[in-house]
Amino acid sequence: MKPRDFRPRTQHFYQANGASLAAALAYLARGWSVVPLRPREKRPLILWELFQADLPSGSDVAGWFRRGRDANIGFITGAVSKLIVLDIDPKHGGDDSLESLERRFGALPSTVESRTGGGGRHLYFEHPGYPVRNRTGIGQGIDLRGDGGYVVAAPSLHPSGEHYAWRPGCSPEERTLASLPRWFLTATGIPRVGRSLGDWRKLVQEGVPEGQRNSTIASLTGHLLWHCVDAAVVLELLLASNRLRCRPPLDDAEVAEVVGNILRLHQQEERAERHSRWPTC
Repeated sequence: MKPRDFRPRTQHFYQANGASLAAALAYLARGWSVVPLRPREKRPLILWELFQADLPSGSDVAGWFRRGRDANIGFITGAVSKLIVLDIDPKHGGDDSLESLERRFGALPSTVESRTGGGGRHLYFEHPGYPVRNRTGIGQGIDLRGDGGYVVAAPSLHPSGEHYAWRPGCSPEERTLASLPRWFLTATGIPRVGRSLGDWRKLVQEGVPEGQRNSTIASLTGHLLWHCVDAAVVLELLLASNRLRCRPPLDDAEVAEVVGNILRLHQQEERAERHSRWPTC
């Protein structure tokens, strides 16, 4: 078997600070699959997919964060870490969507929770023991990170200059992971809700600042694919949008990687929902 290559994918892999290293090792001790991310970014510094099934070793983690100054910390969600995460984005209506869902189906249990550097919330829940796929648009501003996904963790630094941080009284040391209600896992009876029409128009008309480029491209990709736009056309549209609207534009290769990742997720969802009430292309 060919040995796994844990070397960074980029030359921008700086000397790590002690806080990141200590936090990463503490998370690993909890059984969470930790990976290093680029400083002030969400993109991994390594081939993170290698750790979707097996935890890295302590020496792996120590080596990554000793070589990577200011590296952000990511957790791979899903069965490997025995956790799933709800990503609530208030800027796109996440708080209102969650309140509406809880009125309809019941309140979510208290659990481990963090504040994101962008002003959002990450709610951590226990993995149920069967595959839970990533899902966007459970409600407007609400995404689910499960098997095959990852999230940014405290004390990572957001491009805004704000740190990810555990909510007081809701850190992993103070709370245990609650179980996410089954209705949220299966989204039974919940229509696939995305952004409003006004949100999409604003998204394509206004510029996209650093820190929102990847997520914006991912959102637009998913929106176009869901409306049955051919994948090749989607890629060309997003390449053009990136050059025109992103400040500064991403490399074409990075745009293609984001589009490709969302396309694979879309195809997985399409296969899983082929016999459901949702339309497919």
